[in-house]
Amino acid sequence: MLAYSLSEIWSILIMQGFSGLSLFSVLLLMALGLAVIFGQMGVVNLAHGEFMALGAYTVYLSSQLTEAYAPGFAPYYFVFAIGIAFCVAALVGGLVEWGMMRFLYKRPLDTLLATWGLSLIMQQAFRSIFGAREVTPTLPEWLMGSFKPTETIDIPINGVFVMALSLLLTAGVTLFMFRSRIGLRTRATVQNRAMSEAVGINTGLIDRFTFALGCGIAGVAGAAFTTIGSTGPDSGSRYIVDTFLVVVFGGSASMLGTIVSALGIAQTQSISEFFLEGTMGKVTTLMAIVFILMIRPKGLFPSKVRS
Repeated sequence: MLAYSLSEIWSILIMQGFSGLSLFSVLLLMALGLAVIFGQMGVVNLAHGEFMALGAYTVYLSSQLTEAYAPGFAPYYFVFAIGIAFCVAALVGGLVEWGMMRFLYKRPLDTLLATWGLSLIMQQAFRSIFGAREVTPTLPEWLMGSFKPTETIDIPINGVFVMALSLLLTAGVTLFMFRSRIGLRTRATVQNRAMSEAVGINTGLIDRFTFALGCGIAGVAGAAFTTIGSTGPDSGSRYIVDTFLVVVFGGSASMLGTIVSALGIAQTQSISEFFLEGTMGKVTTLMAIVFILMIRPKGLFPSKVRS
């Protein structure tokens, strides 16, 4: 770091900080969906990353279809593709909950193994349908390029879009959970499932809806991911560990904890990996998380849940 001047260090911090915000946006969207599932149902969904990849492949397929059959729609398809990615991932998530997960509740080891097997099946399905090579959708022109607030700082437009999308969706989920009737029933089920059933809440239907919502949010994360990276069969699995770290570090079922944790992990990882070797940057981040969890084992913002 001593080899850089103060102005260069400042520019590096700004650039890496913004790169960390792009990573934060993807981690936040991934962790938001996982926190909804884990906080509501206590299910460790190891296939969550594959739902992210499903959303990314949905955008890629939408791009291919637009180029082939409606090239004039190319400047607008991406916004609609985000909604389609949410619907596809949510639909598959709902089917998975109905066909598999509902039989495995209160069996944590079985859910762990089942979702791990599901992730392998989905990866092989992606490999068989789209091939083993990574693919990239054709992005609309308004997502390309960058703007330069100063001569030494270059900020990509797609990073700004991803960050705005993640913040908008986070605000939407927060309002939904705290202002809607279904959100109220979901939070009631989290706090006391037996009492919720006693007052007439269909907790099984709430579980299915929650799992589908979490998977749908992961699909949006995959759509956002296509703007900053290419998609392969194992793209989702690269983010699953970091996503679990965000959820555990922030505190399960805590919306504020998820946001703060995603921001802290993304910024620490982005800045440390520039000045240190990539592996050492990850190790530094993990050591900091482990140290803090030793002090606060329930995360930064533990939720108050009645058993």
